[in-house]
Amino acid sequence: MGKDVTALIDKLNRSSTPYSDPLSRIDWASLDLRGWWLPQAATSLYGLPEFEALPETQRIRVSQHEFVNFIEKALWLEGIFMERISRALADSLGDPAATTYRLHELREEAGHSLMFLDLIRRSGLSFSPGAFKRPGLATLVGRHAPYDSAAFWIAVLIGEQIPDHMNRFIRQHREEISPAIYDVITTHAIDEARHIAHARKTLDSQMNTRWTLLMRLYPPLLNRIFRQFVQAFYFPTAELYELAGLNDGAYWQKAARRNQRHLAFVDQCVASTVRQLADYNIHLKWR
Repeated sequence: MGKDVTALIDKLNRSSTPYSDPLSRIDWASLDLRGWWLPQAATSLYGLPEFEALPETQRIRVSQHEFVNFIEKALWLEGIFMERISRALADSLGDPAATTYRLHELREEAGHSLMFLDLIRRSGLSFSPGAFKRPGLATLVGRHAPYDSAAFWIAVLIGEQIPDHMNRFIRQHREEISPAIYDVITTHAIDEARHIAHARKTLDSQMNTRWTLLMRLYPPLLNRIFRQFVQAFYFPTAELYELAGLNDGAYWQKAARRNQRHLAFVDQCVASTVRQLADYNIHLKWR
């Protein structure tokens, strides 16, 4: 582990203490079951005439389901990351600082997951497993790529930054959404800032001449993983639209994928990740 990574880990360990349980940081009484959970501009159907013609109560319900889709994908990612951290602990026992930080991350990711599950329970919304599609290749790489490889940390950085930019957008529109949703997003974003800093520094330490040569072989794989992450977080399944009360979910799913306003919004959310990875000569496109 390089000196820069070691110094960052020491700093992150200090900022991760003391720990504050996310479940105790949310004002659950402020959860508005009749209010917007995503800002209108963040919903996948925003701006489409047929969607805007629906009653506001219907559009609000779609925003709630899309927000739950968003945090369900965060649950998926955090589950993979907790699995990998747990498996990596045995290899870091000779480095107390690294072990301490891995345990901090494990505790924080578990806290986020409990917070998301509590929100889903309190929402009263009904869901089925088919409403949430898990990206196959992204899951495979996340679970099985070597923990100390650049491929794994590229996937971690993508997986943490894509939802983080949505978090930032939601926080900028605090006045539009339920206060409890703002609390959830803020709690998540604060901890994730540390995780992203760690992922970026770790990726820096993994980039070397050998990886530069391998990168000539892997762009199609990385682009496919990138597209899967983006699609999972920003484009709901047909079944989810139907659970939100829209008839013919396949129609609305197709409408979202051709919605120019939503495509531009997604471009905006992934732009900084694309730029950062371009600095490593990794050029990604999601569409």
